[in-house]
Amino acid sequence: MLFWILAGIVVYYLAVLSPSLVLIPQIGLGSYLGSRDSRPDVGKIEGRLRRAVDNLRESFPIFLGLGVLAFVVPDADSGMATTGAMTFVIARLAYHLIYLMGIPLLRSTIWTVGAIGLGLMAVALV
Repeated sequence: MLFWILAGIVVYYLAVLSPSLVLIPQIGLGSYLGSRDSRPDVGKIEGRLRRAVDNLRESFPIFLGLGVLAFVVPDADSGMATTGAMTFVIARLAYHLIYLMGIPLLRSTIWTVGAIGLGLMAVALV
């Protein structure tokens, strides 16, 4: 379980960082490393990445809360919680990549798989 929580944190960090990284070719490394007082236009790819990050920001606190509860609730089903955490992390990584590619139906399906992972984590607590 701990592995998947840490993996989720890595996925979250990379996702949050990704919109900024696509700016480097657009504005140059010098401007990227500077103060960026003026915001460049948001391109299609950066916009997709930002929306994917916004979506992850909505569900990631739930994931972390359920993950911590799986450790502290005495009768929690750790196997089910771990399966749910694994499902969520892999689905969220795939979601980010699919959102980047702009595949709408598959994106929604993968989002649902991630939500099922959260559901498994929640059911593991009862």
